[in-house]
Amino acid sequence: MSCDFLALAQPGVQKLSPYVPGKPVDELARELNLDPAGIVKLASNENPLGPSPRVLDAIRNELAELTRYPDGNGFVLKQRLAQHYALQIDQITLGNGSNDILELVARAYLAPGLNAVFSAHAFAVYPIATQAVGAQGKVVPARDHGHDLDAMLAAIDENTRVVFIANPNNPTGTWFDAEALERFLARVPDSVLVVLDEAYIEYAEGGEMPDGLAFLAAHPNLLVSRTFSKAYGLAALRVGYAVSSAQIADVLNRVRQPFNVNSLALAAACAALDDTEYLAASRAANAAGMRQLEAAFAELGLRWIPSKGNFIAVDFGRDAAPINHALLQEGVIVRPVAGYGMPTFLRVSIGTEAENARFIEVLRKVLAQ
Repeated sequence: MSCDFLALAQPGVQKLSPYVPGKPVDELARELNLDPAGIVKLASNENPLGPSPRVLDAIRNELAELTRYPDGNGFVLKQRLAQHYALQIDQITLGNGSNDILELVARAYLAPGLNAVFSAHAFAVYPIATQAVGAQGKVVPARDHGHDLDAMLAAIDENTRVVFIANPNNPTGTWFDAEALERFLARVPDSVLVVLDEAYIEYAEGGEMPDGLAFLAAHPNLLVSRTFSKAYGLAALRVGYAVSSAQIADVLNRVRQPFNVNSLALAAACAALDDTEYLAASRAANAAGMRQLEAAFAELGLRWIPSKGNFIAVDFGRDAAPINHALLQEGVIVRPVAGYGMPTFLRVSIGTEAENARFIEVLRKVLAQ
């Protein structure tokens, strides 16, 4: 009889389901015998502009050194980040995407008998990372699809070691302001690490969104997680970072895998950080695309959740799975979010003007059937 290796896995791992990403274009093309060139993917919150020329140049310059391991400390990128945000290098931890940062936090600070607090409708990696190390996830009901920070405070107990909060939140796009963040941080016990996930912060404009980095000096138990995958357009290269106290960064580096960020990613991130024109273009395209989709939803009589990310969650008022299936048949990929407790919603990433128009056209057709 063969061994049951699922039964041998850690109890938390046994109960996990693998993370399901947005469906790839090639997979849909194979399934439905579609031309990949005609498929529109608005499922994974990717930057529709493509990589910047500066990033491509930086990658080309690194290709001759592919036989060499990357700088395991990522010194140059850390130095650029420190200069860009007026930080100290020892405050920065690099990750293989910001997902890696979340995993490092769980490995370093969570264990059986301990718990992490996070909101309903929050990023799926929070419960996955927590459960995988045998800790308990305490899910706090959302308020208006966003974080109920007062309820999250009330959920903290003597066994809480981490609180995950996202601003803006994925998949809802909801956000909280600086006053709410300061009030929350002031009341969290000093022994609880607050992970502020700002994966979409670069899309924020105006004064509605707080800059988490501005709160670090006053709150030594705060860690801010960011990524180059979204506004900077480097999703395929997987490079993110955390900013925290030097002591927390030291702890994370003790469990961080060596060479967790590759050389191409390090070079690309440095180039992307300096490319202010690309970032401005990303913000402008996102704002225009958001207006385009909101206008279409209003015309179709649909409700949506106002969003500060590069995506928008639209409510169909009924099970959205058949609508998603019909969109796929037409070569349009969006993101079902039933697994986030939102079965009547689909999350739509902001694409180019033409991609958004194609989605709207197909959505009209599907809803008219």
